[in-house]
Amino acid sequence: MLKEYDVIVVGAGHAGCEAAVAAANLGSSVLLITSNMQTIAQMSCNPAMGGIAKGQIVREIDALGGYSGIVTDKTMIQFRMLNRSKGPAMWSPRAQCDRLRFAEEWRLMLEQTPNVDFWQDTVSSLILEGNRLAGVNTVMGIKIMGKAVVLTNGTFLNGLIHIGEKQFGGGRTGEKAVHGITEQLISLGFESGRMKTGTPPRVDGRSLDFNKMEEQFGDENPTKFSYTDTPKLMKQKSCFITHTNQKVHDTLKTGFDKSPMFNGRIQGVGPRYCPSIEDKINRFADKDRHQIFVEPEGWNTVEIYVNGFSTSLPEEVQLKALKEIKGFENVKMFRPGYAIEYDYFPPIQLDLSLETKLIENLFLAGQINGTTGYEEAAGQGIIAGINAHLKINEKPSFILGRSESYIGVLIDDLVTNGTDEPYRMFTSRAEYRILLRQDNADIRLTPRSFEIGLATKESMEKVNKKIKNVEELIKFFKGHTVNPSDSNGLLSSLNTDEIIQKTKLFNLLSRPQISFSDLSNTFSELQTFLENIDSDNLEEVIEQAEILMKYEGYIKKEKDMVDKAVRLENIVLHEDFNYLQLKSLSTEARQKLSSTKPQTLAQAARISGVTPSDISVLMIYLGR
Repeated sequence: MLKEYDVIVVGAGHAGCEAAVAAANLGSSVLLITSNMQTIAQMSCNPAMGGIAKGQIVREIDALGGYSGIVTDKTMIQFRMLNRSKGPAMWSPRAQCDRLRFAEEWRLMLEQTPNVDFWQDTVSSLILEGNRLAGVNTVMGIKIMGKAVVLTNGTFLNGLIHIGEKQFGGGRTGEKAVHGITEQLISLGFESGRMKTGTPPRVDGRSLDFNKMEEQFGDENPTKFSYTDTPKLMKQKSCFITHTNQKVHDTLKTGFDKSPMFNGRIQGVGPRYCPSIEDKINRFADKDRHQIFVEPEGWNTVEIYVNGFSTSLPEEVQLKALKEIKGFENVKMFRPGYAIEYDYFPPIQLDLSLETKLIENLFLAGQINGTTGYEEAAGQGIIAGINAHLKINEKPSFILGRSESYIGVLIDDLVTNGTDEPYRMFTSRAEYRILLRQDNADIRLTPRSFEIGLATKESMEKVNKKIKNVEELIKFFKGHTVNPSDSNGLLSSLNTDEIIQKTKLFNLLSRPQISFSDLSNTFSELQTFLENIDSDNLEEVIEQAEILMKYEGYIKKEKDMVDKAVRLENIVLHEDFNYLQLKSLSTEARQKLSSTKPQTLAQAARISGVTPSDISVLMIYLGR
């Protein structure tokens, strides 16, 4: 028997790794159990971190003291800030990573965390004392006692892989499924369900003709995820874009009779926002092509991830269809795509701390809660790890509200609404998204984390310094006046109205045509002020200050709208309300509202997939 641990984390994916380091860095002794030490933090699907709303989550994890942002910065091969053409609430960082180096870096960081021990084995059941967790049993017949357990089993619980008419047990390709945990939890009164996800084929980059594809470059001046002193990305690797065509679709259709998705062999519900290629050509029959993102898996490998071509069709059909794609005429396939079904536990069975309601000191995080995506899993993992430590030390739970973070929105959605399909985060799910930007995650969350002892003193000092610098810069803008003679040349060149009297810099910046850099390049007083700011990252200070000044009115307006929504959310909705007529509602909202027929606006707001934006549409329609 191994020694007793404070926290046992079962599974070493993105959720498990964050849970382990959070609990360990707070002072708990942690055992991280994984079936395979060589696949810790493996990117089972695409080799990327971040994206729309997901990038915000990674920055929030970093602000709390997690490692996902650090590992991403150290191993990324391309960085892009998505949605730059939109407002700052939509800006979302995304990075292509070196898949092998990502997993290696995570393992190195875990090994350098003093309170983390490792054990390669498979957990088969939980040890209980009444309704309290006491430890785990493993397949090797070992009892390991622990005060708290965090289950982060991913897709491994009774995992079943499908490729055409073939099916075999597995948590992912080449790794065994886990049996016993689901059955035990069901016997204890838990409700479980089945979900599915999929992955595309991996191909040999040497067999592709990239000259026939559109090259996709990274940002000219890439930034990063972590607020710590991680290295800046100095060189980048391109991705490429190509498209399917009618020949591809026709070839894929020849395998539909053997598709496990169409012939009923797959019972689990798949991700709505990441459909397989066969699902796309079936659901969107009017489209004659679909975008394919050709993503390299690292600096020193020829392996390519074919993003947008997730499939579970027979491997010979996959290969034949790939050869019809422009640039893929001579493609060689490393391994086929596949679908995987797995058990999950509807998250309404959890408290906001991610502790189960039925078993004390048992926490669930990641895909076991019905989510999809590395970032959503990691965000749950760090919260579960924090709360496991706090619970066994008889301290209050660490709960993030919807107005504080995307992680708070994610967990509140899951625990309050539950989910019957893989949950993915979007900016539209957050009613406070102008407040929950990627640029201010440290200001929002590092103080909260510092209070419980996770964020370091150095991180807190850096945040306080940033806040002070931002405040001083805004104060300068609101207090500094410029003359028409010094300003009108710039204003004229930017096609905005000239001024006829002295004006505050703040008022000029509020104009949509004018950027901070326009003003700093024009007014020497501002340039001198910037040179005297004592900042570790002046670019961050400027970005933060500019957003706060430029969008000051929008932030206030959003708060007012949220206050109104809270006051009016108990408005009655009649049973015969025709939601299908409201084209401003999302397709998902129209479907689910029509099916559920909520009695009140409050009930409508709790339905999974009905976003705050949809509720606003209903309010406007009702004249509220």
